[in-house]
Amino acid sequence: MEKVPMTTAGHAALEEELKRRQQVERPRIIQAISEARSHGDLSENAEYHSAKEQQSLNEGRIADLEDKLSRAEVIDVSKLSGNTVKFGATVQVVDEDTEAERTYQIVGENEADVKSGKVSITSPIARAMIGKKVGDTVEVNTPGGGKSYEILKIDFI
Repeated sequence: MEKVPMTTAGHAALEEELKRRQQVERPRIIQAISEARSHGDLSENAEYHSAKEQQSLNEGRIADLEDKLSRAEVIDVSKLSGNTVKFGATVQVVDEDTEAERTYQIVGENEADVKSGKVSITSPIARAMIGKKVGDTVEVNTPGGGKSYEILKIDFI
């Protein structure tokens, strides 16, 4: 079973979603199924079929979350340090073409959110930055073409 790296915050978010789905959503859906059953003929009962579909989706997500949590290798980023980019690092870069500055945190696949600056360890930009130091230039092949970034700062927060 392959371990999946994950930050403490990402692990906590998955645990919170699992708890909500098990303790809030599951009972709500069971209640909806019970109520729909009381309406009679199940073959033509849209409420019943909708509730059963919700139940199936919820149980599938619960199984998925349990799998991800069981394979998680939680890494406390605040205990990391160094002067090279690695998992958990928050990296400030400048686009060498546009001079636009961006900040990225390298996180696990399950917690990536580009809009909030969190990029997956398996993304092209993260793979290009791993092992680099402040002042290094990073070449990234993106769907829109090649990009060059200079690393300005590396933090572990």
